[in-house]
Amino acid sequence: MNLYLNSKSASLGLIVGCVLFGLGSIIVSTVSLGAYAVAFWRLIIASAIFYTIVKYFNKSLPTNKKAKFYAALSGFFLAYDLALWHESIYAIGPGISTLLNSLQIFWLSFIGCVLYNEKQGALGILSLILATLGVALIAYPELNSNTNAIWGFIAGIGSGGCLAISMLFVKKSQEAQKISIFSLMFILSISGAISLLPVSIIIDSLNFFPKNFKELGLVFIYGAIMQCVAWGLIAYCVPLLSLSLTGLLLLSEPVAALLIDAFLLDKFITKFQWPGAAITMFAIYLGSIKNKKQRLKGRKNG
Repeated sequence: MNLYLNSKSASLGLIVGCVLFGLGSIIVSTVSLGAYAVAFWRLIIASAIFYTIVKYFNKSLPTNKKAKFYAALSGFFLAYDLALWHESIYAIGPGISTLLNSLQIFWLSFIGCVLYNEKQGALGILSLILATLGVALIAYPELNSNTNAIWGFIAGIGSGGCLAISMLFVKKSQEAQKISIFSLMFILSISGAISLLPVSIIIDSLNFFPKNFKELGLVFIYGAIMQCVAWGLIAYCVPLLSLSLTGLLLLSEPVAALLIDAFLLDKFITKFQWPGAAITMFAIYLGSIKNKKQRLKGRKNG
């Protein structure tokens, strides 16, 4: 019973984290900073906040070398997930870029099958097919109306690959040693910021710093809420769920981004994109059923 409640709470927490994560796209599309620069500031602000929390609550950093290494690797790939996602936002807008980022579902499912022997089964395969169809219906119209779509799609798909690898290393870090979520997030954020600093200075030298107090405030919110709260929730919930279910639940982020585009940014949503969102949510529901059945079967066999 406790396993079910923990998994159910983790699923809800992951969805909340994804929605908050998607809301950050509004900030990215508003500020004048470069894609790599805004990713750096997000991570360095978050690392300062997490360091303060770690010290205040006297949380210990991991002692296991593998755990520290995997946490740092997760931060590296998260940094470039963010940078490429920002590039995609600038090219094709928040909604579609977040949809492309969500293609990490395929990477997560593949990793789950290869490394963790997670069997998909008929229901799992159906949910993946429906998720693919839903994302395709939402994303396809953009190719016909935006000259920047090709680069936006490349960056968006690349960000999804980096996100999937970051998710994997979060899980492997916690497998090597159970780490306090605040300690994990500090290592993840500071390692990501360090890896981005030289690149962002070179690429975004002309728009590295916020131009005014408004942008400074928005960047701080981006680092404090979207990284500390949203990514913290995601990092906490991922180890409690299978990688396949994680990938499906993360699709709640692009659905939220689509709603943001439609109702907050006044983007026209075509007759194909709304059904695509509905199909995607149904795929998430099927993935939840599959995961619950696997848990019940595991208990019976045990």
